Amino acid sequence: MTGDRNPLHYDDILSARTVFGRLIVQGGVTSGLLNALVAEDLPGPGTVFLGVEWKFLKAVGIGEEIVARADVLSVREDKPICTLSTTVANSAGEICLSGTATTYTVPLD
Repeated sequence: MTGDRNPLHYDDILSARTVFGRLIVQGGVTSGLLNALVAEDLPGPGTVFLGVEWKFLKAVGIGEEIVARADVLSVREDKPICTLSTTVANSAGEICLSGTATTYTVPLD
């Protein structure tokens, strides 16, 4: 889907010998949860990213459960633009991705 053919994402034997010790999810798939979150829930339908500043702090393993979270840091009064604090955490509560995103919400009349 992403075109990322890195063997860390599909070669069991090779990835087991790396620092990760297992297959890992491609970063775009991990951050993709945040795409769904802003488009569906916060701010919601019609929302697109204007910019993101993300750090990938911990690799996500294949089959690992992760949860995306966004909190509003600021909302512009003159335009439907928000700045969000964003994270993706694993089931142990470890932060895998952290940063900020600026969004614009297109009015859907």
